[in-house]
Amino acid sequence: MSHLSTLIADLALILISAGIMTLIFKKLKQPLVLGYIVAGFLASPHVTFTPSVLDEANIQTWAEIGVLFLLFALGLEFSFKKLVKVGGAAVIAACTIIFCMMLLGVGAGMSFGWKRMDCLFLGGMIAMSSTTIIYKAFEDLGLSKKHFASLVLSILIIEDILAIVLMVVLSTLAVSSNFEGSEMLFSIGKLIFFLILWFVVGIYLIPEFLKRCRKLMNEETLLIVSLALCFGMVVLAAHVGFSAAFGAFIMGSILAETVEAESIEHLVKPVKNLFGAIFFVSVGMMVDLDMIGTYIVPIIVVTLVVLLGQSIFATFGVVLAGKPLKTAMQCGFSLTQIGEFAFIIASLGVSLNVTSSFLYPIVVAVSVITTFITPYMIRLADPASDFVDKHLPASWRNFLVRYSSGVQTVNQENLWRKLLMAMAKIVVVYSIISVAVVFISFKWFTPFLRDNLTDFWGSLIGAGLTILLISPFLRAIMIKKNHSVEFTTLWNDHRSNRAPLVATIVLRVMIAISFVMFIIAGLFKASVGLMIGIAILITVIMVGSRRLKKQSILIERKFFQNLRSRDIRDQYLGNKKPEYAGKLLSRDLHLADFDIPGESTWAGKTLMELNLAKKYGIHITSILRGKKRINIPGGRVQLFPFDKIQVIGTDEQINSFAEIMNQKMMDETDAYEKHELTLKQVMIDEESDFLGKTIKNSGLRDKFHCFVAGVERGDNILMTVDVDEPFREGDILWIVGEKDNLYQLVEQKN
Repeated sequence: MSHLSTLIADLALILISAGIMTLIFKKLKQPLVLGYIVAGFLASPHVTFTPSVLDEANIQTWAEIGVLFLLFALGLEFSFKKLVKVGGAAVIAACTIIFCMMLLGVGAGMSFGWKRMDCLFLGGMIAMSSTTIIYKAFEDLGLSKKHFASLVLSILIIEDILAIVLMVVLSTLAVSSNFEGSEMLFSIGKLIFFLILWFVVGIYLIPEFLKRCRKLMNEETLLIVSLALCFGMVVLAAHVGFSAAFGAFIMGSILAETVEAESIEHLVKPVKNLFGAIFFVSVGMMVDLDMIGTYIVPIIVVTLVVLLGQSIFATFGVVLAGKPLKTAMQCGFSLTQIGEFAFIIASLGVSLNVTSSFLYPIVVAVSVITTFITPYMIRLADPASDFVDKHLPASWRNFLVRYSSGVQTVNQENLWRKLLMAMAKIVVVYSIISVAVVFISFKWFTPFLRDNLTDFWGSLIGAGLTILLISPFLRAIMIKKNHSVEFTTLWNDHRSNRAPLVATIVLRVMIAISFVMFIIAGLFKASVGLMIGIAILITVIMVGSRRLKKQSILIERKFFQNLRSRDIRDQYLGNKKPEYAGKLLSRDLHLADFDIPGESTWAGKTLMELNLAKKYGIHITSILRGKKRINIPGGRVQLFPFDKIQVIGTDEQINSFAEIMNQKMMDETDAYEKHELTLKQVMIDEESDFLGKTIKNSGLRDKFHCFVAGVERGDNILMTVDVDEPFREGDILWIVGEKDNLYQLVEQKN
């Protein structure tokens, strides 16, 4: 008998048990994650009456790959533009929840006398709710379209990105065992630095790379290239000192901004499902019933902490964000569970050997309990909010009403704040890119030149090329926003604004000069005065260079073009409304989409014939026909069946247009009978108009919309007809057509 690798045997056992549990839990309408955990428990050495995995170390390696795919897929679903659009309410609520639940988890761990690291990791595990479980619960309960559901999903988006940050911080603390504030700030600063650097460089380079290789991309090559990018970023993140999962998430979020994002997500999904299943099975393998029995009290306490803590602090966070109490309680009761990130953070603690063995089974048990309770907690939100509203003092109730309505008022934008924020973004982003270029030059490029040339010439060429590479970014730091609307308005508004505005320019010029001086000082020994003089001269040349100005504009334009490429594609295909649609709302105008049904009487007519603008007051801005888009169509453009039209109008005009459009459907009760094709036999006699004529000049198709299926000529033989052969006397024509057309044909014959 041939020898079978232990890894293959273990994989077979895992997939068989996972497959069986998947079907069972699907039948029971329960989350599949729980099925995987149960499968892992049954395949673990803790259960003696079922086959067990032989080599848990190999399975742990596969589970780590599963975490990478889960985070990569999460990044593909995530978008930094989403982060901007979720709104302040979600940000305030998510930050409040995570901060309070972290403190609550640390306090619960300390009450049991656990180690500091166990307490920190417990706080991180219970701070994050499960996106998968909540999303499924909303679908099962028919709540996906509710207002509070969209707010909950926005909170989960913020929690996902904060969970990545939390994982990086916990990893740093675990490795350094240092709880000083300076170490924490350094870790967060390092995280922000590399996050911005990778995102900016990735958005600038990767979409362009995929665009140039698009002709070479099929499903196979796209999958391999995207996974290569993912694991390349994983290695880079690990080399810099971050967790591998962080690298996978970053690359996923970069690819999420590309046109190929949906295709990559579709291709990666089966791989993610496979390795994700192995990860969750490995989670179940760490469940020990004896240990759960020993730690039953902490399990119950942590479960209550999750249920009560999320209910209270999530409600408080949403109220703090300015939402009504009922909406806040609906959100709070929906977030009362822990899931995927709890397992990922727990596995991080295990892999770093900083958490105790009992913590993993406790978290799994709490997750299982809270997952089963989630639907009941969501249903409990409405009666609980009604109860609280009835028993709440009138003064508190009035205060909450005033607070929720007051927060939603619109404030005027402060020009100074807008200008300074824009300048700060430019300085931070371009400074980070410049620091990265200088680091690469000092670390590898300049030493290479020195080794192959003399020290002086190597340093001179290295300094020149480094300054040349960062010059577009330094010029943007100094010049950008100096001619913006905000800057000009503030300058002309009052003389007192001019000194601070000049100060912003001087400060940014000093930053650029500092970069040049740092490069010179790092490669040459020179006096401070000489370095300052050279640096000022170089920055003056940068400011006056038209070539650098053009290059800076092109770099920024390419970045934003790549960043918006997916949105532009979706707008072109009609999957997303154009940006100007939101601006129309201030004028009580709306952009709406309508599909032209196949049976519409408008199909085949031109816009000039329909005259929709004059009749109904609406204007067609675009016609979407398959993957083709016709913007601002002219009067001679025809509408075809299944076209999608985008129209602009007021609410009243659009509603009236929708009613009229539905009335323009062919609503004939006898339409089926009228358009039924039938067969009729017609004999050619000496008085027939068709005698001696061919099919071509008989007018059967053009005039009567009928065609000759065959001719019966002698001996009852039915044969096909040559279109150039004339009909003879005695021929019997087998003609196919609609009833009315056949009736007209027979009438003319007679």
